Amino acid sequence: MRILVSNDDGYLAAGLAALADALRPLGEVTVVAPEQNHSGASNSLTLSRPLTVHRASNGFYFINGTPTDCVHVALTGLLDQRPDIVVSGINNGQNMGDDTIYSGTVAAAMEGYLFGVPSFAFSLVEHGQAFVHDAAHWAAHIVRRYVEAPLSAPFLLNVNLPNVPRDAVKGVQVTRLGKRHHAEPVVRAENPRGETIYWVGAAGGAKDAGPGTDFHATANNYVSVTPLQIDLTHVELLPAVTRWLQDQDQ
Repeated sequence: MRILVSNDDGYLAAGLAALADALRPLGEVTVVAPEQNHSGASNSLTLSRPLTVHRASNGFYFINGTPTDCVHVALTGLLDQRPDIVVSGINNGQNMGDDTIYSGTVAAAMEGYLFGVPSFAFSLVEHGQAFVHDAAHWAAHIVRRYVEAPLSAPFLLNVNLPNVPRDAVKGVQVTRLGKRHHAEPVVRAENPRGETIYWVGAAGGAKDAGPGTDFHATANNYVSVTPLQIDLTHVELLPAVTRWLQDQDQ
């Protein structure tokens, strides 16, 4: 089993090291991660400049680009052999509900999925590293399940892990994405030159956090596993848009 590991917190992140260590008993692990933190980078590719690849003393490869760059470069030129799975994380903070649109962690896994490779994105529900090795245990548990009993088609699983001791986790639940309220307002400040600057505000609270959602599962100390898809087509709206355009032509 060849396992490609990446993240969006950067190659020095504790969650990345914990994840790689936990996965090594399952196969051959190769880490290709960003040089710097790229939280919120989503699926961006670097097209305006070349990318460089270096290797750290611990064997991790790091690239001066985004999470998507890392997986893309690994799959299209860096690695001699195609990985069997792509695993991203463990992110220092949750990626639930609307977070998945912005998440570099999810984007790294999504790039693997777009290439037809089964992919996992792992995130800690709360910031902090106190229980990152406990979370890595549960991440490896889910990947091991795939190794032992593979699904028949490529997939993208978004997994959020409670930031609690290993034994406090009650189990694993398959969930749907919840929804958040709108983000908090931007924070206005002034730089040393007297210019007005803006910091993006904090994410909003959970709006749809009922039973069956990722928010509900993790709030009750369950690991949340949400299958994601890429097709953004609003299928139900196709007939209405078709009629609307036909009306304009008349």
